Amino acid sequence: MYTKKFQIRWNDLDANQHMGNSKYIEFMSHTRMSFFNEQNLDLETMNSYGLGPIVLYEQIYYFKEIHLRDTIIVSLEVSGMSKDGRFMTIIHNFYNQEGKNLAQGEMFFSWLNLQTRKLGIVSEELLLKMKLFPKTKTFKILTKEDLKKYHLKPIDLP
Repeated sequence: MYTKKFQIRWNDLDANQHMGNSKYIEFMSHTRMSFFNEQNLDLETMNSYGLGPIVLYEQIYYFKEIHLRDTIIVSLEVSGMSKDGRFMTIIHNFYNQEGKNLAQGEMFFSWLNLQTRKLGIVSEELLLKMKLFPKTKTFKILTKEDLKKYHLKPIDLP
């Protein structure tokens, strides 16, 4: 499990004086990018593969409030990955200093081809790196059926 520690600042709070929902997403993103950097997958390296990280879906479950000056620990684990590495589900847990689980975020991740602006293809070299990412105890290989649960089509206004 990869973890990153943060202290909650006044601008992380909403009108209810607890951490605002958009800040959870920001802390998840910061944790992911720190993890990628530590795996030698900084933006420059990703760009050399012609790829950029992309979030396709995020969902957060809130268990306990987070307040000003709290120190939190945000974790990262992969709970599923397609065989070709094009899709991943990543779980982020939010903990207090005592290890109490405060919230959990799930996100569905892929790679954007920076030239075509469509979903990208993962090279063998990148796939080998991704296979070393920390995994949940319930990790699974994502199948086409698993991927269908994330598939929504936009409905435009008439």
